Amino acid sequence: MKKQLRLYLGAALFATGMVFEFIPAVTLAPALRLAIFLAAWLLIGGEILFNAGRNIIHGQVFDENFLMSLATIGAFIIGEYPEGAAVMLFYRIGETLQEMAVDRSCRSISALMDIRPDFANLKRGDEIVRVSPDEVKPGDFIVVKPGEKIPLDGIIAEGRSVLDTSALSGESMPRDVECGDEVLSGSINKSGLLLISVTKEFGDSTVSKILQLVQNAGTKKAPVENFITRFARYYTPVVVFAALALAVLPTLFISGAEFSHWLRRALVFLVVSCPCALVISIPLSFFAGIGEASRRGILIKGSNYLSALNDVATVVFDKTGTLTKGIFALSEIHCEKGIDRDELLYYAAAAESNSNHPIALSILSACEKQIDSKDITSHEETAGRGIRAGVKGKTVLAGNARFMEESGIAFNTPQTPGTIVYIALDNVYAGCLVIADEARPDSGRTVAELKKAGIRRIVMLSGDNRAAVEKTGAQLGVDQVYAELLPYQKVELLEDLQKETGPQGKLLFMGDGINDAPALARSDIGVAMGGLGSDAAIEAADIVLMTDEPFKLVSALNVAKRTKTIVWQNIIFALGIKALILTLGALGIATMWEAVFGDVGVALLAVGNAMRPASRVL
Repeated sequence: MKKQLRLYLGAALFATGMVFEFIPAVTLAPALRLAIFLAAWLLIGGEILFNAGRNIIHGQVFDENFLMSLATIGAFIIGEYPEGAAVMLFYRIGETLQEMAVDRSCRSISALMDIRPDFANLKRGDEIVRVSPDEVKPGDFIVVKPGEKIPLDGIIAEGRSVLDTSALSGESMPRDVECGDEVLSGSINKSGLLLISVTKEFGDSTVSKILQLVQNAGTKKAPVENFITRFARYYTPVVVFAALALAVLPTLFISGAEFSHWLRRALVFLVVSCPCALVISIPLSFFAGIGEASRRGILIKGSNYLSALNDVATVVFDKTGTLTKGIFALSEIHCEKGIDRDELLYYAAAAESNSNHPIALSILSACEKQIDSKDITSHEETAGRGIRAGVKGKTVLAGNARFMEESGIAFNTPQTPGTIVYIALDNVYAGCLVIADEARPDSGRTVAELKKAGIRRIVMLSGDNRAAVEKTGAQLGVDQVYAELLPYQKVELLEDLQKETGPQGKLLFMGDGINDAPALARSDIGVAMGGLGSDAAIEAADIVLMTDEPFKLVSALNVAKRTKTIVWQNIIFALGIKALILTLGALGIATMWEAVFGDVGVALLAVGNAMRPASRVL
């Protein structure tokens, strides 16, 4: 708020001074004129001056802060007060607009950024009290209802249920749990009521440890520079040494040359060479690019990340929930001889019709024939095994391999990755259903377009089992796959991939789950799925895709590419005009005011060019 107030006051003072500059009938006293523009300069550019001094102390001399400071100080020395204040004003306006774009993006996802569980149902005697997770101690009992997230690590004391652990491990297969099983915070209780004996305080829970991984990974992450900072690193020393040469060399090689005369010329050169058009158009170009991306549902948390998208060499995808839907669907049906495919599916669906297990729901969803409740005469479910039911006078067994073995039924296992539900009719093996996580419709297209865009390597990693990961990788056409990874192993793998990518390229990681948050924080550019992605992933990411469409990553790369093109158009145009004005000035044809107006004109044209990404569909 104070920063904005200083900018507004400084701009008001600058505007006041400029009004008197263009009223011939009113002439300000020299001291008052200097005071007005000097006050505006200090209010607007005080922070820039401070940053320049601090960076010089730390050995970082040639950056945009030094360029702005030196050029504006030179303008005041030669009496061009309006030019000195204007340079600072243009630069701060560009920075402010860019910050507005970033703030708008951050506000759009602020509601999704809290990984911390809101409450725990603490059991005290016969009462259940809702408390903060911090208040629960090891040995206490908590109750977790269906649909709630488990707030602390513990062991099930009573009840059985199905847990969704995909946010923690990336594993798409739900986990059947019962009394005595260990459960982790962050898992979602899908079905039964659970009484859990807490084993760890919230600070030591799985969720807290993942947050610590995120923080530690973030401290190791190399900062991504703004484009204007990189540009200033080369442009500033060229300008400074050219001005220094203009001040010193003539006095050494031209007879009768006065140092004071050439020093003034050097200061004029420095002021004219200060790229006002660039210091406003470059931030505005990125502002427009961030705005265009935001309208497409891509929230970019800073212009440095938009710029860095142009340098991506390696893209690493999480599998579950990112390239795949993270939900179950029937993918294959294998029937024994004499068994009809639709008939097998109906028997399986009828047997599963009274279950709320995710696999049962996927079988019911795939069965096109309406289940007649009169066909079902009995139903018995064995947790973690399967179901025995009476359907149309037949005894139907539907379950996993262990269920078949315990029932004494010989069966065949298909060589297909996925969760397999074996079916037996009257104790005779009839076939099996393969349930698998489906790839998103645009995942294959995304991988193909990234390769066309010149991405050198595309990698997919997951906590899922190797067979499922390799099948999905082959289906989508990725270059490498890594499976059965825990969160810390993903971070270690990314560090190795970053070393292989090299310092000239950037590594981009895209994920959606809590388990992806450390990898998102550690990568050069972290991209989170914002539609159904976890709050931890969204917070750790640098870019958020607000709809769960991987192809929006390609759109983000296109926005970055077009923004970079416009930035370079402005740089070439502005520097070309600068070179012309400096040449004319050296020949005595162009005066300081012509240079000032020429620079303002270039700035206006550059600003108009910078805003084009906002008006053109990419």
